[in-house]
Amino acid sequence: MQLFDADHPFFRPLWRRVAIVAVCLGWAAFEFASASPFWGALFGGVGVYCAWALLINYRPDTHTK
Repeated sequence: MQLFDADHPFFRPLWRRVAIVAVCLGWAAFEFASASPFWGALFGGVGVYCAWALLINYRPDTHTK
């Protein structure tokens, strides 16, 4: 299952990919700190998926410029 297209030109710059992951995981931490474990787990899962898709599995040599 694919939530978004990592091949989209929007995701080419590294700072954008890192920012998306940081926002998702930061929001998860905020939700856990606010005693909302459901939303924390949800955003944590999205953050982990984004980290995998945009940082770990991202192959810049297969993406055209």
